[in-house]
Amino acid sequence: MSFNALNLPPPILKGVRAAGYSEPTPIQRKAIPIIMEGQDLIGAAQTGTGKTAAFVLPILARLLQGPRRLRALVLTPTRELAAQVETNARDYARFTEVNVGVVYGGVPLPPQERMLRAGVELLVATPGRLLDLHGRLALRLDYVEVLVLDEADRMVDMGFAPDLRRILRLLPTDRQTMLFSATMPPELNQVAKEALRSPARVDLAPPSRPAAGITQAVYPVPRNLKTDLLDEILASIDVRSMIVFTRTKHGADRVARQLGKRNYAVAPIHGNRSQSQRERALGDLKRGRIQILVATDIASRGIDVDGISHIVNYDVPHTPEDYVHRIGRTGRMDAVGDAFTLMSPEEQKDFTAIERFLGRAVPRVMLPNFDYKMRPREIADSIRGSERTGRGGSGSRGKGSDGGARHGRSSNGARGHGGGRSSHGSPSGGRGGTSGGQGAGAGSSSGAQFGRRPKTIRGVDRRRGRL
Repeated sequence: MSFNALNLPPPILKGVRAAGYSEPTPIQRKAIPIIMEGQDLIGAAQTGTGKTAAFVLPILARLLQGPRRLRALVLTPTRELAAQVETNARDYARFTEVNVGVVYGGVPLPPQERMLRAGVELLVATPGRLLDLHGRLALRLDYVEVLVLDEADRMVDMGFAPDLRRILRLLPTDRQTMLFSATMPPELNQVAKEALRSPARVDLAPPSRPAAGITQAVYPVPRNLKTDLLDEILASIDVRSMIVFTRTKHGADRVARQLGKRNYAVAPIHGNRSQSQRERALGDLKRGRIQILVATDIASRGIDVDGISHIVNYDVPHTPEDYVHRIGRTGRMDAVGDAFTLMSPEEQKDFTAIERFLGRAVPRVMLPNFDYKMRPREIADSIRGSERTGRGGSGSRGKGSDGGARHGRSSNGARGHGGGRSSHGSPSGGRGGTSGGQGAGAGSSSGAQFGRRPKTIRGVDRRRGRL
């Protein structure tokens, strides 16, 4: 099926082709016809499946006709996601006269006020900044025909539910509303009842299903040795670009400093960083100027960087949904990637809940040459966690997201070759039999046998610092 079958106007189709897309994704095939008919919609789709285009394309088609004023509003939880949506919308609208704008906090108000007074038809905004600008009479919401609540569950988690209700009261009641969310917590359910009328539902990706191309592994380790273990892992794999997730902003700064002292090209991104710092960090990651981005969950919303080869959960996330969202930063659009979790003994209970949510165990990995400074009983208890959840400790075939760890000793203690797929999309060249093993298989994502520390890692000289 091509985009031509979705009855989109020629200028929009031309923009889609110029952006490099020829066939719609499943959510685009299902959602676009519903939106084009003017019906309200609740959509759930796995990250990286083309959700943004699913609502932007029919909105642009609608805006080609009618008065030139603010008629479509997209609300997002974070600055990064707002900027991402606006960039995509501009790309698709490049052969039209539709004006697209974006407003968010962390930057001065006057330039945004000037942009709004110049006129926009489609506005992407974070809730707080939109209310600020409305309070300063910089924009009117009286003529909004289409409202999109993107990542709505995260907006509620961040405490935006009161702001959303205020915005709903400012909008015309006769409008089309779309809500996209991975989960539907009770407070969001209430907001949905207030905002939508007889919505259609498109549910293509249960949040418990990470993309098939993501290979997951858990590294049990004492909390105080996590950075040392991460250093060992980095030395044994070929990292194109990596995101390391922490629970707190302070933790993100601390991990970034520690990795920087070890001569890695790294930058933090979180809510306390200025907008220019956040944009520079994302830009540097996209251009290859840095290799590692250390992020919090809130800041990660809107990180849309192609080719992320590795995700590391430095801290086990608070909820299973956050785990799925984190590791979804790699393996996007049917690509492949690796997701590693550094699990301290105190975090084992939280990760067991994640495995129950996933419906299967994630293989445990122990690096044979790393000094864990743990008692044998502690190591055995950490490894046994996967056996309590289900099969996954030994004997499972390594392929796709069920693949075993590639860089160390498997949870049954046997040495073997890494299973699964490589980060570059080719099948692993080694024997893919066990769920772990010494990662020496050709074509595995390790890129080098563990224990052999490369002299350079993507522009970083391990002996002398940055190149």
